[in-house]
Amino acid sequence: MNLILLEAAEVDASGDVSLSGARAAHLLNVLSVSPGQTVRVGMLDGPFGVGTVQSIGGGAVALRCVFDASVPPRPSVDLLLALPRPKVLRRLWAQLAALGVGRIMLTNAERVERNYFDTHVVTPECYRLLLIEGLQQARDTRLPEVSIHRQFKVFVEDELDGLAGNSLRIVADPSATSSVAAALGDVNDRRVLIAIGPEGGWNNFEMRLIEARGFQAIGMGARTLRTDTACVALLALVRDAITARSA
Repeated sequence: MNLILLEAAEVDASGDVSLSGARAAHLLNVLSVSPGQTVRVGMLDGPFGVGTVQSIGGGAVALRCVFDASVPPRPSVDLLLALPRPKVLRRLWAQLAALGVGRIMLTNAERVERNYFDTHVVTPECYRLLLIEGLQQARDTRLPEVSIHRQFKVFVEDELDGLAGNSLRIVADPSATSSVAAALGDVNDRRVLIAIGPEGGWNNFEMRLIEARGFQAIGMGARTLRTDTACVALLALVRDAITARSA
């Protein structure tokens, strides 16, 4: 936990907050804080700041926080992901937030099992805590926006453009020869939308529909990767390409 994230409702008008539970345990047992010591804090979907330890007692830590004037920008990379197996998605939530994703759109596909949509890992009560865990690891405050779309064709044809806007769009395809760096050659200040299919890939109809919405197929080599590996690898490549372009 490299950043203590706070909800706006937890902090009073003077910047005071009393923490218990996992955050207090981290402060006490990992950072071994004492009164007067400062720690990194952030307001969820708000600014970064500094918290000064006021008191410790009963497993709780009282902080007085001072926050920056500006809010960090939302990550410029979004993800369209065919809903993976529940145990895979559970592993992914924190990693996606840590890697920096502005929006996560989960969608159906022919090779997605229909009962995946009924599992608890797609409920805000589950994924919100995991996303916050990833933000605290990566020192970010911007919570990814999550939307779930059960009808693939309706989503891609009628809803995607409203969510993705004028984004530069790429879709992972093991048979493609174009690289991430080549695809992002004219990214400039546009957002980037990555589409990753289910285990077994998009079918031909789905791929045609995706490409008709402006997605360019890119490859990451001849190896076929699992969903979670592909997500992490492709996000890392996109981040590296964006950083190189802006250097």
